[in-house]
Amino acid sequence: MAQVPRRPGRRSPPRSTPKPGAAAEKQGLHPRNRHRERYDFAALIQASPELARFVARNPHGDDSIDFADPEAVRALNRALLACFYGITAWHIPPRYLCPPIPGRADYLHHAADLLGTCNAGVIPSGPAVHVLDVWVGANCIYPILGVREYGWRFLGSDIDALALACAQGIVQGNSGLKGAIELRLQSAPGRIFQGLLRSDDCFDLSVCNPPFHASLTQAQEGTQRKWRNLGRGQDGAPRLNFGGQGAELWCPGGESGFITRMIQESARIPTQILWFSTLVSKSAALPELQRALRAAGALEVRVLAMSQGQMQSRVLAWTFLDQAQRDRWRTRWVTPNVP
Repeated sequence: MAQVPRRPGRRSPPRSTPKPGAAAEKQGLHPRNRHRERYDFAALIQASPELARFVARNPHGDDSIDFADPEAVRALNRALLACFYGITAWHIPPRYLCPPIPGRADYLHHAADLLGTCNAGVIPSGPAVHVLDVWVGANCIYPILGVREYGWRFLGSDIDALALACAQGIVQGNSGLKGAIELRLQSAPGRIFQGLLRSDDCFDLSVCNPPFHASLTQAQEGTQRKWRNLGRGQDGAPRLNFGGQGAELWCPGGESGFITRMIQESARIPTQILWFSTLVSKSAALPELQRALRAAGALEVRVLAMSQGQMQSRVLAWTFLDQAQRDRWRTRWVTPNVP
């Protein structure tokens, strides 16, 4: 697999001796994923001291946090971003989505490999690569990881002005993100690309974590099931440990409906984005989505399998460009030498 040279000044992940069983715990993650080893809480607390108050010994005698506690999860994410990516200012409002970083990093690494297939196996890096994050959210996680890992440029879109304001605060609060991440409001909540992209916008990749549920009621029922799965039964009011509200959790038609609309809109801008992509939580939805892509005229469709232990997920990616067009596209990634 192609290796991406690190940019000057990029932080390297701390290397600690993994504890017994570490390989089994993080099986399935991408080879370039920085989070393949068990969490080193000593290093994480050193990077972000506020995490210390959430760390305790679990029944197995290992340091851990209560993953049912949204505050603990936010503190862990803040420590991971500080320790591995040099992000010193990362704050999101209560109840907004706080995503699991290892899984989000896996998506980007697999997407980077996909771009490499259009570049003789070499993953393109640097600001010549432009990525669209559909529904960037208050956490701004995909742009953060993409800038830090590959030096890409990002446009993050969202229908929530408060989420965008929070993401902008993260960009402004961290050196290296300014100038690399633009944020743009989608003023028509029922649309995805339409009304957002300008005629001269051009992207090498789009990424998306679509809303999962089809209604608020379904989202609330899902929260209750997850609360029970975390062993909390009657322990207080159900809360999502990774947060999320409104359009982050649900939309008409749920995940399949959202992705179907994305496919339909993508067919109207076939040459503005090299590879469209999105997470798909339910494998059962793939046949219907693949039929929609064939009907829309996609020339190539790929399903990128991802896993973390027992948890399976996938990325659905498609392009409307033929092989000759993809081969020509790579010239965008070549920066001419300046005397």
